[in-house]
Amino acid sequence: MTSAAFLGTLGFAAGAGIATFFAPCAFPLLPGYVGYYLKRNSEQPALVSGAAAAAGAIVTLGGVAALAFALGTRLTSILPLFEPLIGAALVVFGVAVLAGKTAPTIPLPERPESLLGFGIFGAVYAVAAAGCVVPVFLGVIAQASALSTGRGLAVLGTYAGAVALPLVGVTLLTDAGVTEWRNVGRYSGRLKQAAGILLIVAGVGQLYLSIVVLDVL
Repeated sequence: MTSAAFLGTLGFAAGAGIATFFAPCAFPLLPGYVGYYLKRNSEQPALVSGAAAAAGAIVTLGGVAALAFALGTRLTSILPLFEPLIGAALVVFGVAVLAGKTAPTIPLPERPESLLGFGIFGAVYAVAAAGCVVPVFLGVIAQASALSTGRGLAVLGTYAGAVALPLVGVTLLTDAGVTEWRNVGRYSGRLKQAAGILLIVAGVGQLYLSIVVLDVL
């Protein structure tokens, strides 16, 4: 592969990572993360908290990618089968959120000053996002596996970094507007409703993609 083609592959991996971060399966989790951050120890720098969340995402995606390499084509043939299941689960979960039964949250340690909680959030967010866009994730894996070990790792690192770095940005933006975010708390009910609608739309789109476009069933 020429240098220009390799740069194009890195660009694809970066774009895929950004698209993964904004995947509708995981995006509704961010309000919970913001609330968790607002309870943190104020002496802890925002950059450190964001870096912990990013590290959790990178380590998790690296582990999933390593598993994909180990299983090879067997994983490639199995993963698309989960697409309709993910779509149906999103619709059910979205309806539950609208009905006030539950909300998209992640159980985190009681002490926000601990970096463990931010790392756990990053890990779970990465899994939820990548699971929502399985074809995109598999595309990155396929391109990385066709390259040399060094270049393949560079592609995977670019993808993981593109997923993780926005978590740092969200943390810094939250820290910059702490007062404004606390005022947003009074609208938490509407935010949960919006999250529920987004989950339902994402689930319907996932079902359409898997059944009509990918013809999984």
